[in-house]
Amino acid sequence: MTRRPERAQAAVEEAGGAGAYTVAVVVAEPGDAVPLLALQPPGAEVAVVCLRGGEKDARTALDRALASAEDRGCRLLGGVRVVRGEGAQVFPALLDELRAVAPDRVHTLDPDPVHTAFDQESGEPSYGVPAAHAVAAAQALAAARTLQRETGRPVSVDCHRERADPRLGATACRRHPAPANWLWAGFDGRLTAFVPTAAGVVRRFQRVPGGGWSGPEPVEGAGVVPGLLVVPDPAGLPHLFTLRRTVRADGAVDVDVVHAAQYRTSEPPAPWESLGGPNAGAWRKGREVGFPAAAFDAAGNLFVFVRNFGHSISYRCRTADGGLTPWRHLGGARVADELVAVSTPYGGVEVYGRARDAAGVVRRYLGPDGEWAEDRTPPFAPRPGTLAPGAEPGAVLFRDLRTDEACVWRSGEAHPLPLGDADGTGPVAAVAGVRLDGWPYTVLARGGADGRCAVGAHPEGRPDAGVWWQDLWPNSYGAPAAAVSRRGLLAVATPAPGGGLLVAEHRAGAGGLGFSAPKSV
Repeated sequence: MTRRPERAQAAVEEAGGAGAYTVAVVVAEPGDAVPLLALQPPGAEVAVVCLRGGEKDARTALDRALASAEDRGCRLLGGVRVVRGEGAQVFPALLDELRAVAPDRVHTLDPDPVHTAFDQESGEPSYGVPAAHAVAAAQALAAARTLQRETGRPVSVDCHRERADPRLGATACRRHPAPANWLWAGFDGRLTAFVPTAAGVVRRFQRVPGGGWSGPEPVEGAGVVPGLLVVPDPAGLPHLFTLRRTVRADGAVDVDVVHAAQYRTSEPPAPWESLGGPNAGAWRKGREVGFPAAAFDAAGNLFVFVRNFGHSISYRCRTADGGLTPWRHLGGARVADELVAVSTPYGGVEVYGRARDAAGVVRRYLGPDGEWAEDRTPPFAPRPGTLAPGAEPGAVLFRDLRTDEACVWRSGEAHPLPLGDADGTGPVAAVAGVRLDGWPYTVLARGGADGRCAVGAHPEGRPDAGVWWQDLWPNSYGAPAAAVSRRGLLAVATPAPGGGLLVAEHRAGAGGLGFSAPKSV
């Protein structure tokens, strides 16, 4: 397995450059910003906004974290900004701070924290974090959403769970996961990019195959969170899944799973359809619902899975004829937020959940009797935030918990297969059916710890033959994605500063993984 550095920097500069990347860290008080600062890559412009001044020890810890970020190559946008005011004054003051920073991305806390205990008698959950954390996160989401609507410029938001896995830090604790497969090729060969933002999902599409792109347009839907899952149906159409937060008049928060589908590249997806949630009868439980995973079986039945309040898996099925089953709890081993569902080679569906109380995964599959069976023996432990469906049926991609190396596993195999390049972060995207030198290949795309976007390839269905990786360009401001058209044309894209995209296309007739210079669109 080798890496071939490309002339990526010059190519990006030729394409107009990516520009500065600005991050706002918005938290309740200074100590909350320390783990989030550690996530910022070299070159990022970083501002810290706190709703309160905090204690002296916390301010000292934040000063050290700011100095460390500066040593890594981050540029600090002034000192710590403390929002002045109380109650109703907080939101407009926070919005003014974000207007001044004009961030590409906001890092904040968890608006819907996970309970640590539950009082059956009162029906009240208790949490391991201060109530101010959820308040700060909700204010940050609302301010970023308002800023995006004012400017028309997409703003990405990462909401981090506190203490979800103290061994791995804040990078392992995202409430709404980064999508791996957000780039799509339509039947007509035109590409569509679906990007989660503060104001919900934004899409952009090519006006003609290989040509110019539309401006960002929202997939309408109030309260949609900044996370996204995109999966294909048996006909190859993209289906979108996310969560929606609705604040009620009494201050309670309802969170439900929503779904939409795009049928034509030039037309917006159908309106969001609510699938509810497994604990919808009790809003305090329902707001903790995990992010959805979904897959279609060969008959066209859609299975949607979530982690429920009790930390087991629940699912709902939309049958091929349009019927919708109730939510059903599967029980069994406790799982963390992260699930991935895959369509299997035999036409069924399986779901994998990262174990909550151990290093490993739990697999659920339909047994011969039509009931869901549990398998706790898959021989791998994924790093949080990295589970993704593979390109081949039944394959699961992930990063190894110990080594961070990208790996693939299929049910029945004795061990996972390493794919090389252990310096990356986040999920790995995969597409099959790419013709290279006359042979079918699977192409992988991933972001690196050093900020690079890299692509790799192996013969289709044969990852054991080895993966050849190469750097595509130096900066990846989010998880890269890849798509291949029905004519075998390959494109790779990554988010760019200013709400745009960097897109590179495989050069027709080029040997191996030869790409055009990335275009800023």
